[in-house]
Amino acid sequence: MKEEKYQGFIRVKPGEVIYLKDCPTGWAQTEAIKSVGKEKSKLHAEMRLEQDLAELAKVQQLLYVDDRYSVLIVFQAMDAAGKDSTIKHVMSGVNPQGCQVFSFKQPSNEELNHNFLWRYMKKVPERGHIGIFNRSYYEDVLIAKVHPELLQKLTEDKKNKAFWDARYQDINAFEQHLARNGTVILKFFLHVSKEVQKKRFIERLDRPEKNWKFSMADLAERERWDDYMKAYEQAINSTNTEWAPWHIIPADDKWAMRAAVADIITTRLHNLSLSYPTLTEAQITLLAVARKQLENE
Repeated sequence: MKEEKYQGFIRVKPGEVIYLKDCPTGWAQTEAIKSVGKEKSKLHAEMRLEQDLAELAKVQQLLYVDDRYSVLIVFQAMDAAGKDSTIKHVMSGVNPQGCQVFSFKQPSNEELNHNFLWRYMKKVPERGHIGIFNRSYYEDVLIAKVHPELLQKLTEDKKNKAFWDARYQDINAFEQHLARNGTVILKFFLHVSKEVQKKRFIERLDRPEKNWKFSMADLAERERWDDYMKAYEQAINSTNTEWAPWHIIPADDKWAMRAAVADIITTRLHNLSLSYPTLTEAQITLLAVARKQLENE
C-alpha cells in the first residue's frame, strides 16, 4: 500500500464534521511543515510533483490496459482558486486519448427538464479512462442553494431543508452506484482564502491576457462569500463517504495545491494494483508462432 508523500491536504474522514474556518488555506498547515520553511517546502513540493507526474503517465497506461476501473476526479472551488491551472499542470503528462475534461456551465432548457444529475451521468468516464469534472453536480447544492431562484423547474415549497437533504442523498447514491461499478471517485475542494481571491481578481484586472477571466458577476458572488462557505460545509459534511471521500486542499499557494492533488491521484491509482493482462499458454504459443513468421519473412 503506497502512502501519500506530500501531506499538504485534509482528507475528511467519514462521519467527521468539518468547519472550513478551521481548515488551512496556506502552505504551512502544521508546525512541522512550517518549521521546514517556505522555500524548502516549495522545493520539496515541486520535486514531488515532478515525480508524481512521471508516475501518473505510467499508471494511466496500466489503468487503460487493465480495463477494470475508471477514475472520476471532481474539482470544486470558489472563483480564482486555481481549478483550471491545477488540471492543466497535474494532467499535463497523461495521454489525452484516455482523459477527458468537462466544464459544466449554466444548464440548457433540455437539461432543466430532466433530473439534476442527468447531464452529469452522460459524461462519467468509461473503464480504463480518467474523467475530470471542472465543477460538477455539486453546483446543484452550492450555487443553487445560494441562489434558489436558479431552480426554475421546481415549486417554491420544495426548497426547504428536506429538499436539500434529499439532494445530498441522491448524490451519495449516485456516487455509490458509480463506485460499485468500478469508478474511483476523487473529490477536491480547493480551499482559497478571501484575501487571496481578492489578490487574484486584481491580477486579472492588471494583466491584459487575464482580463477575459474577470466578470462583474465575480464581485457579486464574492459578496455572498459566507453563504458559499456555509453551503460548501454542508455539502462536504453531507456527502463525504467511504466510497467518495472529500479532500480539502489549501489553495493560497498553487505550488502546494498542485503537489497535493497530484500525490493523491497518483497514490490512489497506484493502490488499485493495476496490471497488464496475463496471457494463457495458448496465447503465448501464438506469439511464438507470430515471431517465427515475422523472422522468416
